[in-house]
Amino acid sequence: MKPAQFEYHAPATIEEAVALLKQYSGEAKVLAGGQSLVPLMNFRLSRPAALVDLNRIDALAYIKEESGQLRFGAMTRQRTVERSDLVRSRIPLMTEATDLVGHLPIRTRGTVGGSVAHADPAAEYPAVVTALEGELVVRGPGGERVVRPAEFFVTYLTTSLAPDEILTEVRLPIPPRGSGWAFEEFSRRHGDFALAGIAALVVAERGKCTKARLATCGTGPTPIRLRAAEEILEGGGLDEQAFQRAGARAAELVSPDSDIHASADYRRHLTKVLTVRALRRAAAKIGG
Repeated sequence: MKPAQFEYHAPATIEEAVALLKQYSGEAKVLAGGQSLVPLMNFRLSRPAALVDLNRIDALAYIKEESGQLRFGAMTRQRTVERSDLVRSRIPLMTEATDLVGHLPIRTRGTVGGSVAHADPAAEYPAVVTALEGELVVRGPGGERVVRPAEFFVTYLTTSLAPDEILTEVRLPIPPRGSGWAFEEFSRRHGDFALAGIAALVVAERGKCTKARLATCGTGPTPIRLRAAEEILEGGGLDEQAFQRAGARAAELVSPDSDIHASADYRRHLTKVLTVRALRRAAAKIGG
């Protein structure tokens, strides 16, 4: 099929892009990688009056280290993240998650900001941002604001972005050296969206877990931070008994839907299994 008629704009600056979005009063859509929006338009599930293409805004494509964070411009390609030595050395969880995103052609066009702003709860980047307690920088006519993941992700494919706002940057705190990490997911075929997934980060000192962070993908309308499962780990040892307890608690914390791909019970079971797997791998990397 072909999309419904629309106007096309390719601004060269963030300010021009924001002005265009304001001009169309919520009837325009932002085009980043186009991996999700274009198919929706072709099936006429989305019929924007205009597209505001961000691909000519060079100021939105970068990866830099600043103030204890890695900062990703919203138009940074997923393939750039995948191949970045800086990302691999500072936040290897992001690299591992990127390896699981679709197929190479998708990662070549797909962007960090596009994935986060699309807010598909089965996607990897929203889970990583949630697990690492990242910050999302948003620009609109009133200026810039910084939003936490819990405020940003509202429900399925819905964020707190106003119609005239753009996600411009994703900030992830750099974990301390010696942290352990893992991203585990299960999909029916390589490259499919995950039926369930877990992003895990653990930090230990003198044999005790001082920090644990767990977040899901594919188990609800947004990424879910598994705080009660984290509490089981923090202050105790990172052993198999703790992993099993945390996994069982993780399964109790999610309320997934059933669909043609998997039942809610199966997704809960996957949450337990994947949490245990992720914690085992993360703990094995501590101090490595």
